[in-house]
Amino acid sequence: MSASPVRWGFLGAGGIATTALGPAVRAASGAVLHAAAARDPGRAQALGPVRAYGDYAALLADPEVEVVYVALANDAHVPWTLAALAAGKHVLCEKPLGLDAAEVARVQQAAGDRLAVEASWYRWHPRVRLAQARLAGIGPVRHVAAGFTFGGDLTGNYRLDPARGGGALYDVGCYAVSACLWAVGQGLPQDVVARSELGPTGVDLETRAILRWESGAEAEVHAGIATAARQWLVITGERGELELRGDNAFTAWRTDDTELWVSDGRGTERVRVPAVDAYRLMVEELSSVVRGGDGWLLPLAESRAVAQVLDAAFASAARGGEPVEPVERVRPGDPDGS
Repeated sequence: MSASPVRWGFLGAGGIATTALGPAVRAASGAVLHAAAARDPGRAQALGPVRAYGDYAALLADPEVEVVYVALANDAHVPWTLAALAAGKHVLCEKPLGLDAAEVARVQQAAGDRLAVEASWYRWHPRVRLAQARLAGIGPVRHVAAGFTFGGDLTGNYRLDPARGGGALYDVGCYAVSACLWAVGQGLPQDVVARSELGPTGVDLETRAILRWESGAEAEVHAGIATAARQWLVITGERGELELRGDNAFTAWRTDDTELWVSDGRGTERVRVPAVDAYRLMVEELSSVVRGGDGWLLPLAESRAVAQVLDAAFASAARGGEPVEPVERVRPGDPDGS
């Protein structure tokens, strides 16, 4: 007899929850959208036939909810992830999981036997998995160029509020940094050099950073929320190059066919990857693991490494581009602190 579907509950009913994760859970095998909570219960009800709550804590108290998806503003990610873990739930939390590495460390410590996963959904896309599988063929990686920028009117949006975790690095830079780390595959860089353009509210509207490893490998990161929309990921090794072709390197939508270009110096292989809903794959694999089955999940150690690099980029930019080593700076009262 097949296992019962995993019951999901959403904290937040904003754009990502309604356009991406809601449809993904409804379409996923082995999962069901059981409940949702929003300050306006009507928004929760708009997600479909769900048990709607007007209070986040009430959803966490629902004994039938097994996995909580945290779809709130960045500053609320860790507090509600910790609350959900304390309530005995597994958690899928929107990126960035924490506003610094110490926050991610708190989640690691609190998780125990519960799953806590950052919803960096591009990592579940088959094109990304194929690129990772083809890395060995291009030899040791020497350079990565990764960027994610977009523009538009953000008036009133939390992305412009420094108190709520606004800014380009938190919003889209985490994608590019993540890609650089798995592409180079040598752990944390030796140092990070970054410069930012700040907006009137104090958030970084645009940040450019260089990550440098002791081996000589380098990565260039570009993040922006007030410029032309563009995405790219080009990985150069000693024997060739990989490129996630097109302006959807990190956000290939469920209707997007994609291409991975693999060059070896003699020619370029254009590998077509059919359209797929990476959000659904993420939901299905997490749900499978909850039921004791197979599935790949983004390790918290990788989320913590990304946070360490972002910490270093913020520190470098604040110091006018001074190189900063991405070591974790533990604060009193945090795990491993005094």
